[in-house]
Amino acid sequence: MRATAFASLAAFALSYLGVWLFSLRRAPGLPGQPARPSLPALFTGLITNFFDTLGIGSFATTTAIFKLTRMVPDQLIPGTLNAGHTLPTIFQAFIYIAAIQVDPATLLVMIAGAVAGAWFGAGWVARLPKRSVQLGVAAALLVACAVMLMREFGLFPPGGDAVGLQGPALLLAAAANAIFAAISTLGIGFYAPCMTLVSLLGMNPVTAFPIMMGSSAFLMPVASARFVLRGAYSATAALGLAIGGMAGVPVAAFIVKSLPLTQVRWLVMAVILYTAAAMLRSARKGPNADQENHGV
Repeated sequence: MRATAFASLAAFALSYLGVWLFSLRRAPGLPGQPARPSLPALFTGLITNFFDTLGIGSFATTTAIFKLTRMVPDQLIPGTLNAGHTLPTIFQAFIYIAAIQVDPATLLVMIAGAVAGAWFGAGWVARLPKRSVQLGVAAALLVACAVMLMREFGLFPPGGDAVGLQGPALLLAAAANAIFAAISTLGIGFYAPCMTLVSLLGMNPVTAFPIMMGSSAFLMPVASARFVLRGAYSATAALGLAIGGMAGVPVAAFIVKSLPLTQVRWLVMAVILYTAAAMLRSARKGPNADQENHGV
């Protein structure tokens, strides 16, 4: 089963890479030349995927950096997050599926649900007007902050010892994963709701890592392909996230492995709250706010 999962992951990664390279021919940049990653985006990808591999998450932190530095227009943030973090997430999935035991059927069914949800969610998000995206991203950031607070105060369900699900519980998990995946295309992240779900259903919370990373690794190429084909992302920033992230993942997984992250989480929560407030302020200012912020 793991060999099949790895082969499928490789196929999804190569397919997405092909779609992305094709789309880059039409990306913003010099006429007839592909977009190039910026140095700030490379550094952002390195740092956010480093901490993502250690359990902090990458979507909320990247959104905060984008908003604070005005690197990406607000309406392009969801597409840029998905497009840029896809390849590093697939890399993480290889690591976690190899390292942590989970029932193969449970993994497969939950991944299938996530892919279906991502397809519909990305198509919906890519068509949203800028103000709706700003409000949605702000809400996603607030939810992410609330989840991090729950984690710090030990409010997640304790879970059980099971490594798989069967029957109605498995169907419920697949349906919930589809909903989580659809919402995640806005930038809310996938790990926290997935870990809560498997814990509530009596599974070992550790199994959330291969399920979440495996689901993300399969859903993100599907969602990201829709964003890049519609041009609803920043190619320069997404390339930076991808290239920097592919360097950050192995550093965290194989060299650092673990860090005392409590202080980092509190700092991240403070930045996320500030970013959510800034996003809401931009939405309140109206359609010209983002143009003013980005010098358009």
